[in-house]
Parts: sequence; structure tokens; C-alpha cells
Amino acid sequence: MHLTPLPAIMLEPLVRAALLEDLGRAGDLTTDAIVPKDHRATTVLVARQAGVIAGIDLAMLAFRLVDNDLAMSVERADGSKVVPGEIIASVTGPARAMLTAERTALNFLCHLSGNATATASMVAAVRGHRAKIVCTRKTRPGLRALEKYAVRAGGGSNHRFGLDDAILIKDNHIAIAGGIRPAIERARTCAGHLIKIEVEVDTLAQLEAALRLAPDAVLLDNMTVDDLRQAVAMVAGRAITEASGRITLDTVAEIAATGVDLISVGWLTHSAPILDIGLDYAVLASGE
Repeated sequence: MHLTPLPAIMLEPLVRAALLEDLGRAGDLTTDAIVPKDHRATTVLVARQAGVIAGIDLAMLAFRLVDNDLAMSVERADGSKVVPGEIIASVTGPARAMLTAERTALNFLCHLSGNATATASMVAAVRGHRAKIVCTRKTRPGLRALEKYAVRAGGGSNHRFGLDDAILIKDNHIAIAGGIRPAIERARTCAGHLIKIEVEVDTLAQLEAALRLAPDAVLLDNMTVDDLRQAVAMVAGRAITEASGRITLDTVAEIAATGVDLISVGWLTHSAPILDIGLDYAVLASGE
């Protein structure tokens, strides 16, 4: 898998904001009181659970922004699978800075690795089928680019990033427009030549109406497996088919077997559990 890292210019404002939130008005009172200023240490980021890593660049940036004298060595890059006890990276340098940055670094790394791990489990479950696992806009405010990156690290793909990426006509749009036809026709008059149009349908009757207007994609929302199978047959390759709605690890393989092109899963970003990662001391040496 080829995973392109996010540019540092995108990451730095987020990490700075997180560090400033933690440092508050007086800095790290505990560490500054207890740890000698000249004390140096080596620590390691260690996986406590099996999973997939994402966010190592953010963790490393958190350490560097607190003290540029911290030296880091990455053992397991984003997208790598890890097992419990495996070392992900090591950090060497001023101990005060290491402890001050620890929580911010781990917050990013644990959260994003959780997103990647959840995605990898869904990708594995649909292996052998054509369906791709995609995330949605159900992301934590301010972290969308990071969480969607983590989905890619887990082997998934991204749905639209924002409201300006594509036209996605949902049930409320249809209700206000007065039906599928006026909604799609109005959308088409505003869509540029590079903008795709997707329409959400809940029933096979709605799908039939939508297909007459040739959308680029159809979102098959909360359909049964039998209806999904019929929907794929009705579409017959004329549009991209996307299954969505309360999809879990227990149900995703059966849904993929219907032949849909995409399976969108909101919980990959909005509520995936973290991957447990800790910072352990490997070596302590005073006054180097």
C-alpha cells in the first residue's frame, strides 16, 4: 500500500493548538518541579494492542515542537501492523520536554491508530469482494483531514471531504425540492463539468426514479441485503452503488457480497476505539 504523508504545514497548527491547550497559562507544573532541567532520557512508544499505526508524524511533531533537541527514530511507519509489545518509535533527549509532550503525542497517535485499525478490520472482512470501505463526513470537528488520512492508512478509501467536493442529494433535499426529479434537475444546472452527483434512495422505487435521471452514484440507505442485491442488478453498472447505514463488522461481508461498489461506514471516524499505545522509559541518565 502506498500512503502519502500529510504535509507538515497541515499538521503543525493542529499539534500546536493541542499543546497550547495542555500547557495552559503556566506550563507543565508537575514535570518542571520534579525533573531536573538537564536530565536526559530515552523512551519508546510501545503498542499495547495489535493494530495498525497512523499518526506517527503528529506524535513526533509534538515532541519536536516542545523541544527541537529531542531526537526520534521511527520503527513502524503509518500503515504498519503491530502486535502487543512492539516498539513503534524511540525518543531521546531532554526528559522534561518528553514528559510535557507525552499526552499530546499519544492522543493523536492512539486516536488515529484506532481509526486505522477499525478500517483495517472492515477491509479484511470484505476481502474477495469488489466493495471498497469508505469513510464519511462524520468526523470530529477540526480533525477531518487526519481521520480520513487514518482511514487510508488502514486500507480504506475516502468519501467526499466536505460539502464542496460533490453534490450528494439526501432525503431532506428531496423532501424540500418536492421529489427526486426536481432535486436532480436543479443540481445538474449548478454542477460544473468535474462535479459528480449522487442521490440517496431508501427504496427500490426511489432507485428506479433516480436511475431515469442518470446520476453518477446512488446511495442505498439502510436497505436490506435482499434489496441491496436487487438494487445492484437494477443499476447494472450505470452508476456507482454505495451501501450505507448501521454497518458493522458482523454485517459488512454479507453486504459486500451483494455486489455494491462502496460501503460507507461513519463509525470508523466518529467512534472507533483508540489503539492502546504507551510511552515507556528505556534508559534514564542524568546530566549528559
